[in-house]
Amino acid sequence: MTLRLAATAALFLAAPAAAQDISAAHLAETVRTMASDQFQGRAPGTTGEERTIGYLIGRLQALGLEPAGTGGGWTQPVPLLHTALASPTKLQFERKSHSNYQVLTQGTDIYVSTLQPNDVATVANAPLVFVGYGVSAPERGWDDFKGADLKGKVAVFLINDPDFVAAADEPVAGKFGGKTMTYYGRWTYKFEEAARRGAVAALIVHDTDGVGYGWNVVKSGGGENYGLVVPPEKRTSLALQGWIAHDVADKLFADIGLDLSQLRIAARRSDFRPIPLSGVTLEADIPVKHEVVQSQNVLAKIPGTRRPDEVVMYGAHWDAYGEGKPDEQGRIYRAGANDDALGVAGLFEIARNFKAARAPDRTLLFAFWTAEERGLLGSEAYAQNPLYPPEKTVANLGLDILQTAGKAKDVILVGQGQGTLEDDLARLAAKQGRSVSVESLPERGLFYRADHFSMAKRGVPVLLMMGIAGASDLVAGGKVAGQKWVDDYTGKCYHQACDAWDDSWNLDGAVQDISVFYQIGDELARSARWPGWKDGSEFKAIRDTSAAARK
Repeated sequence: MTLRLAATAALFLAAPAAAQDISAAHLAETVRTMASDQFQGRAPGTTGEERTIGYLIGRLQALGLEPAGTGGGWTQPVPLLHTALASPTKLQFERKSHSNYQVLTQGTDIYVSTLQPNDVATVANAPLVFVGYGVSAPERGWDDFKGADLKGKVAVFLINDPDFVAAADEPVAGKFGGKTMTYYGRWTYKFEEAARRGAVAALIVHDTDGVGYGWNVVKSGGGENYGLVVPPEKRTSLALQGWIAHDVADKLFADIGLDLSQLRIAARRSDFRPIPLSGVTLEADIPVKHEVVQSQNVLAKIPGTRRPDEVVMYGAHWDAYGEGKPDEQGRIYRAGANDDALGVAGLFEIARNFKAARAPDRTLLFAFWTAEERGLLGSEAYAQNPLYPPEKTVANLGLDILQTAGKAKDVILVGQGQGTLEDDLARLAAKQGRSVSVESLPERGLFYRADHFSMAKRGVPVLLMMGIAGASDLVAGGKVAGQKWVDDYTGKCYHQACDAWDDSWNLDGAVQDISVFYQIGDELARSARWPGWKDGSEFKAIRDTSAAARK
């Protein structure tokens, strides 16, 4: 009898929690509230942030969660550097003779910003060097720099990976995932690499196909930028960073006898070497307004009962774009109803369901990030100063934009081949009667463009739910209807004032996606299993270095 009771108890401990009940009505109410004018578009460092932080904490307290922030509080401070360029005093390419120069128009010929807290962004007679794709990937046998000295120079990059447009018979084909972008293809990596090598400025040649959006998106920042506040010795070396229009770049190269179209081909070979743009320098003097904006992450937890030091993390970002120019309906707040008030609503529902179930074995951490729209800064601040060790963080499950067009026969996978969590997604989606569809535009690198990536860089296994990653196979209308939803949202409302609550939203599909994320976290929180990275992922080696901490 005793053995039977022990066996029954063991089965109970291993059993899943009670079936979850994700409420579309609750999701809608949260989104309506957070996207209302009261929150003023939820921009970091504003009255809208103060109201948002108070609202989040109040909701979490009402749900019965515990604070998980700095010093036992609800928040983690995230000081942000905010810069804004004024009209340039000087911005031009100069040739060998100072009488031969090309004045550059900010936002038309070139788009730059700065992450240095100086009153003037100055680049003085800095030589330009074309570095191809600017990739240093020893694990793939690739080095575009070949030891070139970039200190005090302007690095000029191509966007995306060396194999992005490679033909099947080229040696580089498939070396960087083909059409699927790696982190080496992201503009953030290229600026980071230029700074690591001491460049004074970095310019990327714009290519709509390569980056996934047009010049209108590039210049939409209006010369503003945000970064984490860092001590002087850790500041970027880049006085300016940004983009050069492709036609301007073509002419710049042609004027000194270089064919950029041919250099694009040369840059796809492993023997490529940096090419100085002989006799061409960049001159810039641009006034800068800069300030430190105080912002905050909000963190809450449900403590684990058996392994409380092991953490299953859920994340969504609370920030949006704040106030802007009135749209055709006179709306001035870019409130991010879907991006990402709906993700925040999903976290509340997941937390509510966990609180209704028996306590988890592992600790559940709910992170509401600031400044995602400014460059994943809130999550990066946490990753640099984690309140729970990354080596004991089981997984990060991120919600960032969910489709609002109704039930789907599938779920969209972002970042195929990265980690074993995608296998959990497929298995649990199948229990819902759904299949998995791979993101339709992997060349846009969405895997590297949401807050989970800050944790991935530290080796934590991650999974992202993002509705715009592909056309859902909707129950009503199939993939045609799913693609229409993606096109309508990204083409009209993404980062715009019309990303607002709409009574026409059908949240049944969002309920499906949130439910499957609940189930993934529930399994992880009630087991001793550690998900991992798959062979070939650039993050596997990072996780492997901390394997001893998980034994």
